[in-house]
Amino acid sequence: MVKLSAIIITFNEAHNIERCIKSILGIADEIIVVDSLSSDNTVDIARSLGAKIYLQAFLGHKEQKQFAASKASYQHILSLDADEVVSDTLKQSIMTVKQNWQHSTYAVSRLNNYCGKWIRTCGWYPDINLRLWSVNSAVWVGQNPHDKLVSRDGSKSEVLSGDLLHYTYNSISEHFTQMNYFSEIAAKAKYADGERTNLPKLILSPLYRFVKCYLMKRGFLDGYIGFIICRNQAYETYLKYAKLYMIQKEQS
Repeated sequence: MVKLSAIIITFNEAHNIERCIKSILGIADEIIVVDSLSSDNTVDIARSLGAKIYLQAFLGHKEQKQFAASKASYQHILSLDADEVVSDTLKQSIMTVKQNWQHSTYAVSRLNNYCGKWIRTCGWYPDINLRLWSVNSAVWVGQNPHDKLVSRDGSKSEVLSGDLLHYTYNSISEHFTQMNYFSEIAAKAKYADGERTNLPKLILSPLYRFVKCYLMKRGFLDGYIGFIICRNQAYETYLKYAKLYMIQKEQS
């Protein structure tokens, strides 16, 4: 049976970290938490549950996860966010893989919880993510804050049975706070990568995002919550491009 290193990056996750770590006890041979200098007791909770702690000022989402992976003692790695929980079915799937590791990478289906409701519309499910891999077989790519782990050789990953449970937001106000934070990061990343925007894109991109989420991805089936999710995703798109437009103006 292969040994497995689980990596988690954290910042003020005292309300989530215990649930996350407890879900992987028994499948992870070591648990590594890289903390971005939290001001709460995230580190104390993680350490009390047996995690190895590394303190590292935030480098960027994908960079921080790569740093965490570099601390792994074993050749096989599982990556989790602090607000995620490995379901019992997924836990059994991972145990089976550990006993007979056949592929370089494995993916999971992520089931997202929004304000207490599990969401299977809005394009949120099955939300396939590569999360389990052998060293050097995958790399983080993408534009911050939306990092993504992909296979280095482009091969398709086997999707494991069972869901990775993702507790996204407990309230709409919490979602708004995060949208403001993520849109700021995204706008700066886009500008740094040479992307520019204009008025038509500022108007049409949020509209398309809402139509895609609410109609094409059947967000309407989740009633009021589905409408809120799709509306907020459109608004985050607007914020991202509005902030990019302002950066362009400031730099011109």
